[in-house]
Amino acid sequence: MKAFLEYVVKNLVDAPELVVVHEVQASGRSVYELEVHQDDVGKVVGKQGQTIAAIRTLVGAAASRGAQRIDVEILEGGRTRAHHSPSE
Repeated sequence: MKAFLEYVVKNLVDAPELVVVHEVQASGRSVYELEVHQDDVGKVVGKQGQTIAAIRTLVGAAASRGAQRIDVEILEGGRTRAHHSPSE
């Protein structure tokens, strides 16, 4: 899942070499934290959040096969910028 998320995000941004995906296990779910260059945050979020919503839908659909609960967060400057759980 981490590799899939990394692949999708790296193909959206201008600085793919700066994309980092961290997987954190918390409360029975996997949390994927995305770090991207500050100039690329808007590209990942998209207009009115449509791009990140689509990414979360893809990850959620892939995770549903394994009955996993997954969250995707975008980190900017060491703090959470956006948070969503597709299974909620």
